[in-house]
Amino acid sequence: MAALISFRYLWRMSIYDLNLRHLRAAVAVADEGTLSGAARRINISQPAISQSLARLEEQLGETLFLRDSGGATPTEAGALLVARSRAAFDHLKQGFARVRSPQASDGFSRADRMVTMPQIRALVSLADHGSYASASEATGLAQPSLHRAIRELETITGRTMTERRGRGVAITDAGPALVRAFRLARTELETGLDELASFAGQQVGRISVGAMPLSRASIVPKAFAAIHKRHPGLALDIVEGPYAELIEKLRDGDVDFLIGAQRTPAPGPDVEQLPLFDDRVAIIGASDHPLARDYKDRFIPLAELVRYPWIVARHGAPLRELWQQLLGKAVKDLPARPITCGSTMATRALLMEGPYLTLLSKDQLALELESETLVAIGRDVKEGQRTIVLTQRTDWRRRPIHEELIAEIEKAVKP
Repeated sequence: MAALISFRYLWRMSIYDLNLRHLRAAVAVADEGTLSGAARRINISQPAISQSLARLEEQLGETLFLRDSGGATPTEAGALLVARSRAAFDHLKQGFARVRSPQASDGFSRADRMVTMPQIRALVSLADHGSYASASEATGLAQPSLHRAIRELETITGRTMTERRGRGVAITDAGPALVRAFRLARTELETGLDELASFAGQQVGRISVGAMPLSRASIVPKAFAAIHKRHPGLALDIVEGPYAELIEKLRDGDVDFLIGAQRTPAPGPDVEQLPLFDDRVAIIGASDHPLARDYKDRFIPLAELVRYPWIVARHGAPLRELWQQLLGKAVKDLPARPITCGSTMATRALLMEGPYLTLLSKDQLALELESETLVAIGRDVKEGQRTIVLTQRTDWRRRPIHEELIAEIEKAVKP
């Protein structure tokens, strides 16, 4: 019965229903092994520790610790929650350290131990919605409550978190690092609740994948379809957008991982790129393009390529770099004013409007190539190999369902 209660409650439970003091107590008990040791560690009474654990277990419908005369031992469910809570507290500690006031007399040295769920919710909501009115409407919290939570944050950090901009508010320079820490902590706790639900026998929660054009053409949809068939209770989200936007969503914890071409140099030490497969790109044009007739199954002289207008990826994209490497061997100056386009759909339409050329993976235009509406012109480009990678945060801890999804992605890329 406990498992059934847990699933039903967690399905509609928000992390904002949790109390950070209760979670800190659980982590302390797991670390110390006794309620008395945990009480000394976080400087509260042993009855308060016992009450915190009882409240958590009542909320979650799970026994988190086995208690006996020798102490307290986390159950499997308790270990899952403690691990995610510990990771959330690490994010909070790092975030507050980055925004601590340069004036030693301002703020508190361990503000991360004082922050509350309402304060986390208020700052993230303001960052997301840009005004107290919009944040209030989105969260259901009264505007005075939001104002109070932000003032409390400013007191414990010694920093101003928001400033008025017209009719809205903006996060000050001190705020972004703390907003990111709050989002990452929120993601860890949400994942903890999802893990407890899966422990009770149900796969729930949200999986979000940032998909670049090649991966969202077939790879990620195939993998998502397989996972959805097995686990219809999961919310699956394919997130599109420019790479610069997606990598920041990854860093914020708003997407679990990205699938796309490897970036050189790497985005930074906080993320890692794990190779999935090598993809070869081709020169693509309309079926009636002059080069399609003259250079069927042959390499096209570079001097011929520069005679035609091009549709190219945006600056910084791997395909743009490949295009520059390819045509840079033929001429000192690349073709003037190519059409810049990051949309496969728009590129497909443009190719039908004139003697345009583009550099793309054949997988991105598989249906058009099969129907011969578009054709690969000449042989595949020698320089056109790129590595497709899975990009994740270096500190990301996968759930088993993530491993299952990644296995489906690897299956989808196999020939």
